[in-house]
Amino acid sequence: MNKLFFTGRVASAPVLSTHGETKVTKFTLIRNEYAGRDEDSGDSRERVVNIQFTAFGARGEAIAKNVMKGDQLIVEARLSNNNFTDGDDIERYGFNFVVSDFEFGAPGEAKREQLAKRRA
Repeated sequence: MNKLFFTGRVASAPVLSTHGETKVTKFTLIRNEYAGRDEDSGDSRERVVNIQFTAFGARGEAIAKNVMKGDQLIVEARLSNNNFTDGDDIERYGFNFVVSDFEFGAPGEAKREQLAKRRA
């Protein structure tokens, strides 16, 4: 199995839902990546990359409970095939990044404000 590692900030609050007896959390990490140099100024350019993840069970619940918009996550994931046939009998192809493990990174602005209020 391939292991993929990602680091980024959470774009918005993770969404926890239940499908049958399974807890499912979906969230998006954002990060800036190098996008070449500006031809006129020679300055480095960046582009924003959004990557969507799905976490199941206790991992997903921990993410949903403890992560806020802007928090950093370090995610180990595997790539899962997400093919399906739509209502017009057209086969659609896609992939899903499924969280295998994660670590909490640096807190975002909202989390820092929340922690400061608790200390006050």
